[in-house]
Amino acid sequence: MAFYRQVGQVPPKRHTQFRRPDGGLYYEELMGEEGFSSDSSLLYHAGVPSAIVDSQVWELPDLSTVPNHPLTPRHLKLHDLFTETSKSNAVEDRRLVLGNGDVRISYVVAEQPSPYYRNAIGDECVYVEKGSATVETVFGVLNAVEGDYVIIPRATTHRWLPDGNGVHAYCIEANSHIAPPKRYLSRYGQFLEHSPYCERDLHSAAEPLVVEGDDVEVLVKHRGNGPGGIVGSRMVYATHPFDVVGWDGCLYPYTFNVSDYEPITGRIHQPPPVHQVFEGHNFVVCNFVPRKVDYHPLSVPVPYYHSNVDSDEVMFYCGGDYEARKGSGIGLGSISLHPGGYAHGPQPSAIEASLGAERFEELAVMVDTFRPLELGEAGTAVDDGVYAWTWAGRRNS
Repeated sequence: MAFYRQVGQVPPKRHTQFRRPDGGLYYEELMGEEGFSSDSSLLYHAGVPSAIVDSQVWELPDLSTVPNHPLTPRHLKLHDLFTETSKSNAVEDRRLVLGNGDVRISYVVAEQPSPYYRNAIGDECVYVEKGSATVETVFGVLNAVEGDYVIIPRATTHRWLPDGNGVHAYCIEANSHIAPPKRYLSRYGQFLEHSPYCERDLHSAAEPLVVEGDDVEVLVKHRGNGPGGIVGSRMVYATHPFDVVGWDGCLYPYTFNVSDYEPITGRIHQPPPVHQVFEGHNFVVCNFVPRKVDYHPLSVPVPYYHSNVDSDEVMFYCGGDYEARKGSGIGLGSISLHPGGYAHGPQPSAIEASLGAERFEELAVMVDTFRPLELGEAGTAVDDGVYAWTWAGRRNS
């Protein structure tokens, strides 16, 4: 996203000498996407950013998946995953719910500080369902509160420090970059007038976070031959990664709160793309927020039945009351998975009940993928086993 920022101290000209007060040079690091051909930032380190003194294997949590076969819509109850959270952190204790070769969806409830962490596979979009946290990054500090999307670019060293009663996090990990939809951006990267949010709604670090230290361990998730092509390493750096005195550019982590999303509505029911907030390779992220609903005199406010012939649809229900799912057992903390090849829509009783409604008080985060999703260990553990039969009211034995 081409929205330039400068934080802390940087030299007047890039790739030129920039000296510390003691006369020594700062070390310039270019962090850029697509091999010098896309967005980037320049970071100025007190220490050498490539100086490591050790590297060991990090045994990742279970990332194996099983196919959704036979084809079945599913209801997954995420709030059943964590009953004891006092020892959990937001990096090592994520549990994989759904995944494919493009994106992985995990869930965690964490109270402990995480280790320093870097995802070298792709960008992360972490939705804060509940609670709050301080997210320390090599670019500075982000304050993540309930309703925030935290966008962390690939290979950004960071850690999560939960506040108070901890943080409930819905983690969307890409094998690509995550950005605002292209149709909302000018050819130079500025948000256009019809976009449901803009640059004023994005919040990044206000100043550098400079920390001294040596022999600092960073957990790195990177490409390899593990499940999903992902492995982990524990890399020990000679100096602290958070030694950046300044940076500038268009690539950096930021937060965006769902309450700042301005919903697009119409006289008749609007299709899901109007709710889109981000996109990655072969997937999109949408949010359904409290809003005025369809105002044609004969409108049907809940969605019509539809077949996702090209995608799987994952809806995470995180606030309010979702009208189309009444009578299905879905509640806060639920995920519904409606796979491609299956026509889905509202529960029959919800259609009549919605007529005449002027407003929906619902909050949900949706991920649509263009390759089939498989079930992770967490998804299998909290599948209610009965959701698929709720439209018919019975199951053949």
